[in-house]
Amino acid sequence: MPTATNTSSVQIKTPVLLLAGMAIASPVALNVYAPVMPVLAEQFNTTPFTIQLGYTFYLLTLAIGQLISGPLADRYGRRPVFFWGFLLHIIGGLIGIFAFEAWHLLLARILQAAGGCTGMLLARSIILDQHGKDKAAGMLGYITMGIATAQAVAPTIGGYLNLAVGWQSVFWVSMLLGTVVWLGALFRLPETAGHKKDTGSLLSSFTRYKSVLSSRSYIYCALSATMAASGFFVFMNSSPFIVDAILKGNSADYGNWFLMVAGGFWFGSLVAGRISATIGTRRMMLFGCGISGGGALLMLALFTLQPLSFTALFLPMAIFTFGRGLIQPNAQAAAVASTTGAVATATGMLGFMQLTIGSLVAQVTPLLIGISLHMLPAVLVGLALIASVCAIKGSQSE
Repeated sequence: MPTATNTSSVQIKTPVLLLAGMAIASPVALNVYAPVMPVLAEQFNTTPFTIQLGYTFYLLTLAIGQLISGPLADRYGRRPVFFWGFLLHIIGGLIGIFAFEAWHLLLARILQAAGGCTGMLLARSIILDQHGKDKAAGMLGYITMGIATAQAVAPTIGGYLNLAVGWQSVFWVSMLLGTVVWLGALFRLPETAGHKKDTGSLLSSFTRYKSVLSSRSYIYCALSATMAASGFFVFMNSSPFIVDAILKGNSADYGNWFLMVAGGFWFGSLVAGRISATIGTRRMMLFGCGISGGGALLMLALFTLQPLSFTALFLPMAIFTFGRGLIQPNAQAAAVASTTGAVATATGMLGFMQLTIGSLVAQVTPLLIGISLHMLPAVLVGLALIASVCAIKGSQSE
């Protein structure tokens, strides 16, 4: 695999479009899968639980991959880690296209996540390598907007493609996007680590996580962000089957209504960016927890008082994700700020916590929904409550 050994190559700026492609490939693969899950359960003659593992395993692999990829990239360089990692992402898409048993799908999802996480992680690292913390802020904003947009439109695209040409299309999208990004990086991605490559042992790179976890404020703030993210993962893993089995909607219906949920997070993040500096991170976290809890309570009330409808399912969740948009950036900033140095390590650990805990909660919740549909809003209420307690505890631990 080609690498760049000339340290002068760091002067060649990586195109923003390429960095955006690296960052969004994995979120697209994660979310484009959601609307076709009921179809896959029928196609492969298996249970919804098995197909939902494809979403859960993706999150879990993404979590572990972020912990591993960072130290590897610091030690061996950005280019080799990206090229070998993203090759796994492409191979995963190819296996998904030609899958004829359920375990093939699960393998495909694991490989997609294992490779895709390198793009998400290294896009940010490369921006910081080339521009420094101060100048990188604007570019990181564009990358974040790209990820948010990808998360918003991927389920809608997946839903319509499934109706038009079949479920394999969602894997085609992931594989083709990954291939285009890989080829673009082959010609336009310089090695940006240069002289800053880690010369210590690989094991010493991982021991930095211990110092991050020594901060009680970090743990509580990270858990607050994790609970908010877990609510989103729960909904993504459960709602397609609710739409299919109870509301009798198709994948396109799911994709259309999901835009409301994605829009809630988008506008919440926008509001957070505008007023957080004035109100303060702690107050914003609690404000967001209150809004998310209110959305979950509204869903519980609508489920109880009237027959289930698309509005009763998606509108309260849009309110929940608006609150998440307020919680997420403020909790992340408060968590990382509570550590002494090791910013990248703290960020990686936070992502690991969110994805690991979120994947487990997302996989267990459908089992509870099998007992009663009201368990979905009940779990969301519980997550918002825990997020609030953690936000308060984080403030007290400063």
